[in-house]
Amino acid sequence: MDRQIFKDIRDVKADLLAGVDAVVSLAAISNDIMGKIDEELTLEINCRSGIRLARLAKEAGAKSFVFASSCSVYGFAEADAKVESSSLNPLTAYAKSKIMTEDGLRPLADENFKVTCLRFATACGMSERLRLDLVLNDFVACALSSKKITILSDGTPWRPLIHIRDMARAMDWAIQRNPKEGGNFLVVNAGSDQWNYQVNDLARTVAQEIPGVDIAVNPNAVPDKRSYRVNFSLFRRLAPDHQPQIDLKTAVRELKDGLEKMSFKNSDFRDSDFMRIKVLTGLREKGYLSPELRWNGAHH
Repeated sequence: MDRQIFKDIRDVKADLLAGVDAVVSLAAISNDIMGKIDEELTLEINCRSGIRLARLAKEAGAKSFVFASSCSVYGFAEADAKVESSSLNPLTAYAKSKIMTEDGLRPLADENFKVTCLRFATACGMSERLRLDLVLNDFVACALSSKKITILSDGTPWRPLIHIRDMARAMDWAIQRNPKEGGNFLVVNAGSDQWNYQVNDLARTVAQEIPGVDIAVNPNAVPDKRSYRVNFSLFRRLAPDHQPQIDLKTAVRELKDGLEKMSFKNSDFRDSDFMRIKVLTGLREKGYLSPELRWNGAHH
């Protein structure tokens, strides 16, 4: 059966989960800026509702629960690449909500209910509902629309990336993994060591694939504290058949082709609906979304 039900994660009832084998929880306020606007709301949607969903899934007899966590839980990390047991340093409400959800899911896991928290690297890649508030997507859009990549930081921060199709591959593995591999409750960094890049490297790769592009670095930028490298060896060991397969150049080419098909030329896209925060605040201002981000579009 293939059904699509539109619902707020805060309103999911038990009956919706009857007969469900596995749940992949992706619903979240996924934007640092939105998290700052209302930290309590971020915790309500990202954390409390996610844990409640897992509890309902468990009661309904689901066997597997997959939670999309984030490498952003490591925050600012100068030293070695972070492993799952490294100390956490969440710098945003979003990152804090991910840690609190992991902690809240842990006691629910048992031999009948397997929980996998995938700490994803930063997403990138072409999709039907494209977001350009992701570093690589942003750079390709800059290159095509203005022939200039503007780096908002000094270019040195480290950032691990993962293509969205490889994220789906990791979820597929997490749904069906054997609890003998990793236990009933598992937190694992999801990505690949080859995809730890400095922001400069990302910009240079985009400029190689899209000729005639200038790169502008902001030497006076306040140091971007979101800098961390991540070690993905546990994921490599546990999920050898579901490893990331898409490389950086392929991701850039796909974004370029996709944006060109859309005749994308908006050099002011950082102030457009391709940015998640603009969509949310816009819908709020028009009254389609309540201040609590509840949909009342039907009233308009």
